[in-house]
Amino acid sequence: MIMNCPVCHGVLEIREFGCNKCDVTIRGRFPFSNFFRLSPGQMEFVRVFLKSRGNIKEVEKEVGLSYPTVRGKLNDVLKSLGMEPDTETLKREEILDSLSKGEIDAEEAVEQLKKM
Repeated sequence: MIMNCPVCHGVLEIREFGCNKCDVTIRGRFPFSNFFRLSPGQMEFVRVFLKSRGNIKEVEKEVGLSYPTVRGKLNDVLKSLGMEPDTETLKREEILDSLSKGEIDAEEAVEQLKKM
C-alpha cells in the first residue's frame, strides 16, 4: 500500500470508493487505518497473534521463535501502530529476556522485578 505521494512525499488519503456491481461512487476524505502501515510480515504476525488469542507461548510454537523474539515482534507492531509500550513494561521484558537467555537466574529476576 502506498502511503506517501511519490512526487512531494506528502501523506496520501483515500478520496473515492466505487462499487464494482452498480458503479456508484462515494467521494470524500477517508483516512487510512494504522494497520495499513504494517509490513506484510507484521500483518502475518498479527494474524498469528490473534489466532493464538494473544498467547505468546502459542505464537512461539506456531512461528518457531523464542519468547524474546516474539515479544520484540509484538513491540515492533505496537510501535508501527503508534502504541509505544511504557518503560516499566520494557524493563520487565528485559528482565524476563535475561532470564530466558540464562543471563540471570530466577532469584535475581524476582529481585529485579520487586525493585520496580
